Amino acid sequence: MADTREKILMTALQLFAKDGYEAVSVRTIAEELGMTKGALYRHYKNKRDIFDCIVKRMIQIDAQRAREYHMPDEGYDSKPDAYGNTTLQSIQEYTIEQFRFWTEDEFASCFRKMLTLEQYRNEEMAELYSQCIVAGPVTYMEDLFRELIQKGVLKAENPRQLAVEYYAPLFLLICTYDKTGKNEDYATILRNHTEHFMKSYGVDLEEN
Repeated sequence: MADTREKILMTALQLFAKDGYEAVSVRTIAEELGMTKGALYRHYKNKRDIFDCIVKRMIQIDAQRAREYHMPDEGYDSKPDAYGNTTLQSIQEYTIEQFRFWTEDEFASCFRKMLTLEQYRNEEMAELYSQCIVAGPVTYMEDLFRELIQKGVLKAENPRQLAVEYYAPLFLLICTYDKTGKNEDYATILRNHTEHFMKSYGVDLEEN
């Protein structure tokens, strides 16, 4: 039962990433899996149910990854202390791994491509795209940098400006990866960027 639900979920996401959420029907998903619509409905109520489960899975994965790399796994309002206790090294490593995650992990890559396709046709998708790929990460970094500035770990600069400066190369390289399908050099570029950023704005890099 669990394996079938998982196959349905992943197949649907792959189709959403390729053709867009609106263009894919339950019938299309069922046919791709070689099952009837009735069989699929025994596992999910409808296409929206599948989509909601995809989003829920993405949120769970994102929080788990943040914890693995010693990063805040919730918004600043929920866990403010976690933002001030994050180290520069954790931020650097997490940034590199986020690039690999959004480009190499099949679930994350398909999720991102689905939102990219649908952001201009669906307001909900546009909001998800912004929260997951654009505005959300920038706000996350802004909160981190603001707290680290207050602790004297980073120089007293505008945290919003720092967040945009820091995140922009990651966003650009993810978009560029979609055109080339290669990331080895991009990961190196990103690592060099993070190191340069921390050296430029870190007050005492050796202790953080």
